Amino acid sequence: MENRSNMASSEENLDDYNIYSKLSDEELLQIAVERSLADTHLPPSSSSSSAAPTQTNPKLRQRHTPPPALRPPPAPRPPDISNSANPPTALSQFLYRGFKRQFSPLQSLIISGDAEALMDLVQRRCSSLMDPNDEGWIALHEAAYYGQLQCVRILIRAHPKSVNRCSLKNQTALLLATERGHISCVDFLLRHGADPNIANKDRETPLFTACEHPDEAIVELLLRSGAQVNYSCSQGGTALHEACRYGRPKLCRLLVEAGANLQTKNIYGIQPFFIAAQHGHVDIIHLLAQKGADINGQAGDGASSLYEACKNGHTSAVEVLLSLKADANRSTKSGLLPLHVAVQNNHTRIVSMLIPVTSRVRIRHSGISPLHIAAEKNRDNILELLIESGFDINAELSEERSRMYEDRRSTALYFSVYNGNLEAAKMLLEAGADPNLDLFNPLLIAVRLGWVDMAMLLLKFGANANAQISTQPSSFPSTILLNMECLPMLKLLLDNGCDARPCFDCPYGQKPHPAVTSSRHAVEEMQVSRNVQPQRYIQFCEAVSSMSLCRVTGLIISMLLDYVCHVHLCSRLLEVLDSCSEWVPIKLKALPPHPLMQLCRLKIRHVVGVRRLKLLHTLPLPARLIRFLHYDVHCSLT
Repeated sequence: MENRSNMASSEENLDDYNIYSKLSDEELLQIAVERSLADTHLPPSSSSSSAAPTQTNPKLRQRHTPPPALRPPPAPRPPDISNSANPPTALSQFLYRGFKRQFSPLQSLIISGDAEALMDLVQRRCSSLMDPNDEGWIALHEAAYYGQLQCVRILIRAHPKSVNRCSLKNQTALLLATERGHISCVDFLLRHGADPNIANKDRETPLFTACEHPDEAIVELLLRSGAQVNYSCSQGGTALHEACRYGRPKLCRLLVEAGANLQTKNIYGIQPFFIAAQHGHVDIIHLLAQKGADINGQAGDGASSLYEACKNGHTSAVEVLLSLKADANRSTKSGLLPLHVAVQNNHTRIVSMLIPVTSRVRIRHSGISPLHIAAEKNRDNILELLIESGFDINAELSEERSRMYEDRRSTALYFSVYNGNLEAAKMLLEAGADPNLDLFNPLLIAVRLGWVDMAMLLLKFGANANAQISTQPSSFPSTILLNMECLPMLKLLLDNGCDARPCFDCPYGQKPHPAVTSSRHAVEEMQVSRNVQPQRYIQFCEAVSSMSLCRVTGLIISMLLDYVCHVHLCSRLLEVLDSCSEWVPIKLKALPPHPLMQLCRLKIRHVVGVRRLKLLHTLPLPARLIRFLHYDVHCSLT
């Protein structure tokens, strides 16, 4: 009744517009906006005569072409500006110029919600109300988007057939009002013929949009008005997918009771239940499970609902899924299980829940142990948990997974050593990890990087002190080759059974040696591949005579002589020692006869063997003798 009264009042006042009967729609629209803005911003003290916009002849006014309509978020009104010093027309032009940057005159009118000015335009049958802008929007779209119910009412009653008019993106006024959450506009449009199943170019219906911008009241309105609940967007998702994503149990219940299909998959093979688990929405998981959702449904990449919940750390969701008998042994297409991804993302509590229900056989078939992942990611707490749970300490990566790494690593211990994680390496070794399983021995990493503590730990648990590099063969142990300039590391290796004898076995002897060729870069030395043909053997004399070792060459040779008996220095080693007068005694050290104490020590160590050298302290021998056999240089038997 109120609207009819307003319309009647407007009809009675049509005579006011007789003087504008010959103006264009464009001019009428401009005058209406100016009048609206001037009335809005008049200060209380202004008289009606000074503010009357009709004092200016509109035909003499410069015509403005309305700018293209844009769609920015609703902007606040400009602040009130006193116009006592200016005529109303000047104020109107000032405000209009401010709006002109972003809004068309029609937009300005609608944003301000000036129903009276809009009614004036309707009565004048202004064609601009139905003219689309650059986006294909008409006045009704603007009114619905900005939630101006009075404007929507006027426009629908003036042009009822425009209720389902679509923009260039196939948006209706109903969809725009839904997107912005203007429930009063949605209700009015639905009661006046708006089709709730017209989708935009992305095939998103108002119902989908109402779930995408969760609004339970609007969803109820749409469902009561016949909205199709199982309509899919271009990505294959339904309104239920969106409701599950945003964790709205009431919305989900409304949709399910309206017939939503729980098995619908989007283009990624994902069902609504999967999305609820992915985002950890426990209430929705319970609801959909009760309604018959597929608990073990898998996405296109093989990930299950449980896998996603584990990946994202939703502990409560994982607990619920396991109580619903979700299968913890369904792997992705890459072979990973929920336990793998929980370890990878450091979800300790979830790991502890998955360990009892995860098949060790399935883990072996996956080609990678959770221990590998824990060691690679430095998840020490989880690593300890897995060790205590009895996972195979020496499990090796499958050939396919090992090939993903240039060094062809295969054990969890290798990952820990590579990361320099001393605590993790110690845990693994104490639990029985074999330090000699990898193609590239982990000890070589510690040696090359000068990690004495790590090397000491590995040697203590049986690492091969004579390890070689398959792609960089040498006539002497690669452990010496990689970092002989680090004398503490060299002594540690020699003390633990590294064989120094091959360093003095030179095929050229006292004959001239060929020119020295540069060896590969240190990084290249560690890039091991079974497909690379071994290079020629590197001789110790050519390695130790390089420019980088010139300052410590004599000290290196001297230390090695302590661990061998009768050897002969080749012509190149003699040449190196002759280059420094301080190294002359080292030449004499190599000449026979050798001290009997040294020969005895070497013989005892040889008979005992490398592995049992570490057990000498358990024998009932004098402490000084044990220290002597271990090359404690501060000890003397005299």
